[in-house]
Amino acid sequence: MADAEDGLDVALCAADTAEVRQAFQDALPAWFDGARRPMPWREPGPDGRRDPYRVWVSEIMLQQTRVETAIPYFDRFIERFPSVADLAVAPLDDVLKQWEGLGYYSRARNLHRAAQGVVAEHSGVVPSEEAAFRALPGVGPYTAAAVLSLAFDTPLAVLDGNVIRVLTRVFGIQADARSGKTRRRLQELSDALLDRSRPGRWNESVMELGATVCTPRSPACPVCPLRAICAAASLGTPEAFPVVSKRAPVPHHTIAVGLVTDEADRLFIQRRPEDAMLGGLWEFPGGKVEPGETLEEACAREVREEVGLDVAVGPPVARVEHAYSHFRITMHAFRCLYQGGSPRTESGEPWAWVAVDDLDRYAFPRANGRIIEALREQVRAPRLL
Repeated sequence: MADAEDGLDVALCAADTAEVRQAFQDALPAWFDGARRPMPWREPGPDGRRDPYRVWVSEIMLQQTRVETAIPYFDRFIERFPSVADLAVAPLDDVLKQWEGLGYYSRARNLHRAAQGVVAEHSGVVPSEEAAFRALPGVGPYTAAAVLSLAFDTPLAVLDGNVIRVLTRVFGIQADARSGKTRRRLQELSDALLDRSRPGRWNESVMELGATVCTPRSPACPVCPLRAICAAASLGTPEAFPVVSKRAPVPHHTIAVGLVTDEADRLFIQRRPEDAMLGGLWEFPGGKVEPGETLEEACAREVREEVGLDVAVGPPVARVEHAYSHFRITMHAFRCLYQGGSPRTESGEPWAWVAVDDLDRYAFPRANGRIIEALREQVRAPRLL
């Protein structure tokens, strides 16, 4: 097998051969026509074309999310915001509540801002021009290629994890798939293979193959329409591709959180700044445990520093392990009784005292949601402080 860079050059040359083109532009789409999974965003509208707004919402949801997870969220989201205009005028809290549990909340915030931009700058019509669509918040090369090809037949080739896996296996590419240079060359390869007469169908075909046949583990090589030209299949080592560099160790943080209750048994919550991680979501006050602190000491200090409340820390309610994209946390939540101080937030974000039964009105990060579940299991416990 050639070295990494030569392998990409060979792949680009091979993309022009009759055998490769027949496989990618005939055999692969023909396989897709019989194997495509039913998805609500794939259904055409009354005019026989797909609704660009629905395609757009689905593509944003499918970033970092599996299809089977995304479908119920998509159905609820479209029911609540059936058009880009409906999404644009909705309060951000409502949008985040519909997104709650799906994760990567910047997707929802960007989609909301982008919908407002479509209404303000494009009369509520999703733009079909690449430059105009790319100018919207949260729209990068992949999203633009997917939405514009599927909704408008714009000849743009997608490159996502599924496509990268298919291409590196078919062409035996050994270059580090995490490197920016390799991804740019793989985009060139995807561009070269694209069926420009039916780009949406081609894009869906190769993504569907990666999702259902050319899977990361135990790929179904015997039924693959590209098997005849696949280098990895011929070597018998498909799981060796794509080649990726090792990730750096994932940091871990211990967090102490206060479930601060007032005399009316209401809980104190605050909203995160929109430009922060998990921006716009509500949470219980807390933060990282410093060296030498007990969990209870950290809880009292963080609540005081973060929101200006003095509390008496009581028994633990929950211990939650949670992984984000670049770090992991262990969150310890404690019942706390409000002792004094005037509520405030560092950035002036809203705060509220809320009854346990009313917490469902607010959108929380998943880790906080698990704390709420534990809290509700203990709601009938006697007063602890």
